[in-house]
Amino acid sequence: MRKGNTIIVVMLAGALGTSAAVAQNPKNAGAMNSPAAKQADKTSKTFIKNAIEGDIAEVNVGKLAQDKGQSRAAKDFGAMLVKDHSEHKAMAEEVASQIGVKPPTGSSIGEKATYAKLKVLSGASFDRAFASAMVKDHTADIKEYKRESAKGDPAGKLAQETLPTLQRHLQTAQQLAGQLKQSSR
Repeated sequence: MRKGNTIIVVMLAGALGTSAAVAQNPKNAGAMNSPAAKQADKTSKTFIKNAIEGDIAEVNVGKLAQDKGQSRAAKDFGAMLVKDHSEHKAMAEEVASQIGVKPPTGSSIGEKATYAKLKVLSGASFDRAFASAMVKDHTADIKEYKRESAKGDPAGKLAQETLPTLQRHLQTAQQLAGQLKQSSR
């Protein structure tokens, strides 16, 4: 009987300790112990963080294109980026929550540098630099999303769902770059 009481006391102490830990930080504890968080590996967590940073950057650059773009095509592409990446950011933040990642609140240093370069331009030179930057960016994004889409975790599923949109963005950026090249001759 004594041995049984000891086991119950130890189990109760363990349960209380777990409850105390969850009570101290229920948001993180729940997310970190969810099946999705356990399934997501470090690369998926890095991917989702980078995806959110990319969404923030694309929204910012899209707004810049709407403001500084000379051609209607550049302005329209900027509006497309703002709409699509705002929607994607919301979905990516939900996935981040599922897999235990704190969503970033800003873009990466490299993305900030691209924004700063574009911000000082205007007119046709802005449009050309914007189109070029979006071709480069979306080409790299598609490569990352294809790699992640092979996984069965929430980040991989988001990557699979996002690829068609990124491919449409790349095609639009390539068309814009081609149009601008033609008009500058």
